[in-house]
Amino acid sequence: MTQEKYLRLLAKSYPTVEAARGEIVRLKTYLQLPKPTEYFFSDLHGEDGAFIHLMRSGSGNIRTKIRELFLNTLTEMEQNQLANLIYDPDRVLEIIQEKEMMTDEWIRMIILRLIHLLRYVSAKQTRAYMRQVLPPYYVDTVEELLYSTEYANTKDYPHRVIQGIIEAEAELEFITMLCDSIQRTSVNYVHIIGDIFDRGKAPHNIVEELMDFGRIDIQWGNHDIMWMGAAAGNEVCMCSVLRANISYNNFDALEDGYGLNLRALSSFAQEVYGDDPCTAFMPKVLDENVFDIVDIDLAAKMHKAIAIIMFKLEHQLIKRNPVLDMDDRLVLDKTDFKRGVFLSNGKEFPMKDTNFPTIDPENPPLTTEPQRECLLWCYF
Repeated sequence: MTQEKYLRLLAKSYPTVEAARGEIVRLKTYLQLPKPTEYFFSDLHGEDGAFIHLMRSGSGNIRTKIRELFLNTLTEMEQNQLANLIYDPDRVLEIIQEKEMMTDEWIRMIILRLIHLLRYVSAKQTRAYMRQVLPPYYVDTVEELLYSTEYANTKDYPHRVIQGIIEAEAELEFITMLCDSIQRTSVNYVHIIGDIFDRGKAPHNIVEELMDFGRIDIQWGNHDIMWMGAAAGNEVCMCSVLRANISYNNFDALEDGYGLNLRALSSFAQEVYGDDPCTAFMPKVLDENVFDIVDIDLAAKMHKAIAIIMFKLEHQLIKRNPVLDMDDRLVLDKTDFKRGVFLSNGKEFPMKDTNFPTIDPENPPLTTEPQRECLLWCYF
């Protein structure tokens, strides 16, 4: 009875014996292929440059394939030039045009080399898979170039096809498409194991690269959860995201990448800490901002301002939720603002900074109206 139930379900997709047998043969054929290439990345922390280079270079795999394939036909320099073209076709093609090196002969040579390499790196893929990787408007043309050379009587065919590409003025687009196809074929699946986000300058570029690649799965990390909490409107997460990025002078990600308006925070920090050097809150400068250049002294004031707001809101959140059992994180309860000391495990530590005009020593977690307005303007 159970077997009949499954056969009826199977019959909906494969109504005839021939259809079922054909699918079995297809799957058995697929299982004979080598295991696809999978990459595992963790702790990207918003560092888009290194990640994108690893993705587009196949973590060095593409350069290895070029060496294997062209070892006896291309010099080391020519192999490097081909690799650079595949990694960043837009930039390299622009350079080739500026140097007036893009002749019909160069175009034919590069397309043939790229087709040869694409055939080599796709050897462990089915043709059905390749049709999914290739853009639909060029898939037939690329298939003709990939597989027509298998037959002796079609030796001139690839050259005639490439001449048609040149006459249609599609050579730049076609070369770029081939480079992209080689990148996608060299890596079949990407696994992200936590922390796309953190202090790096462009987590949004990483997300866009992953969305464009498509064949991914993600295990979210604690920094990712923090950003998602901020996007969902949790005020403590909002402050934590702002504090972490400002502490690393990372204004490009906040303002240019995600469009957060930090003018209110900047004005508030200048007003409250105008004469305070805020040396204990001086940001670490890992990368210089390109789009949103903020004076380092002002950044320190903004860092201090958002850190105090975060401590207050974090305190309130923990007190509202005793089930969290996080009283050990109540920083304000452990601080004696009148004496300027921090208490931990029965020991007193002198504070590096004692200027806290927005904190009421009698009620430290109380947020002021300007602080609430400041946070509101940062996200709306």
